[in-house]
Amino acid sequence: MTAEAPRVAMVAGEASGDLLAGALLQGLRRRWPAMAAMGIGGPRMREHGFEAWWPHDKLAVRGYVEVIRHYRELAGIRHALAERLVAERPDVFVGVDAPDFNLGLETRLKSAGIRTVHFVSPSIWAWRGGRIHRIGAAVHHMLCIFPFEPVLYERVGIPATYVGHPLAASIALQPDRAAARAALELPADVPVVALLPGSRRSEVQHLAEPFARAAMLMRQARPDLRFVLPVVPGLRALVDAALAAARAEGIDLLDGRSHEALAACDATLIASGTATLEAALFKRPMVIAYKMNAISWQILKRMNYQPWVGLPNILLERFAVPELLQADATPAALARETLAWFDDPARCDRLQVDFTGLHHQLKRDTARLATDAIAAVIAG
Repeated sequence: MTAEAPRVAMVAGEASGDLLAGALLQGLRRRWPAMAAMGIGGPRMREHGFEAWWPHDKLAVRGYVEVIRHYRELAGIRHALAERLVAERPDVFVGVDAPDFNLGLETRLKSAGIRTVHFVSPSIWAWRGGRIHRIGAAVHHMLCIFPFEPVLYERVGIPATYVGHPLAASIALQPDRAAARAALELPADVPVVALLPGSRRSEVQHLAEPFARAAMLMRQARPDLRFVLPVVPGLRALVDAALAAARAEGIDLLDGRSHEALAACDATLIASGTATLEAALFKRPMVIAYKMNAISWQILKRMNYQPWVGLPNILLERFAVPELLQADATPAALARETLAWFDDPARCDRLQVDFTGLHHQLKRDTARLATDAIAAVIAG
């Protein structure tokens, strides 16, 4: 390493991790233009000169049963990556989210004398709080995206920094709905619902068909509704099959473009995850849904510390938006709760105020704060 050109290894899984890591890499590149970055990542990371040894979607697996099915492949990738990084000895390793994959890798690298940083705290405040001791064995520094998290780590002696959420800086405080509709060729004066059934294969398998059936029920109640559904690259066949099974027609499929869909819509039916925070930053009313393998669901339900699963509700500490989970996520219920937003403008206005407050709270110069922390870790 030279002071001007550190070697930074990174792992980000799935689309949301790639988005976060891309923003981080942009900040790192500003500080160190000659930096080398390598590991596991996606297209947003490659835009900033990242060398992807494996694609990020290899890690896009959620739920205990689903992970077990892919365990051999995931374990093989992690072992091969660890061997290569221990041999090549980067100046720092940054694991971006994906804790089930990254924490084990970070533990191995830390024990080998490689400095480790984790970006996005696991949800120890929501479930499996005992993981904090495993985290302490894995990382030299935790970068937190929510303001209440650092104190949890400081209590047990783990250095942590609140860096804000990069999405809060990248999404305008007042999104331009008219411009988004023009870009998507949607009329300015029709009600629009965005359907976002998730970015993982397992999410789309469980949610795309119920979302499509809900859309058809909503259209029966309100024939003027338009629907847009952003499709993650590689999952188009799954979405097409779900629409066919639901006999759904008139849903506009988009190649990605989820931010434009959220900016353009009046309300969104959305899978639980990072996308719900994006919807909150776009100030959009939403109905949060989730379904997974039944065994995985029973395990997760017993471990949860809070009554909420959606990030907007967790951050506001109340059910600001509906959550329909597992058996409750029926097409009829999804349609009913989504349509309810159109019938209550005052409720939408209150939510706008709440989400604007969240946006201000989360908006920081994340790339600079994170880069400063990483630089301090590299310096030792």
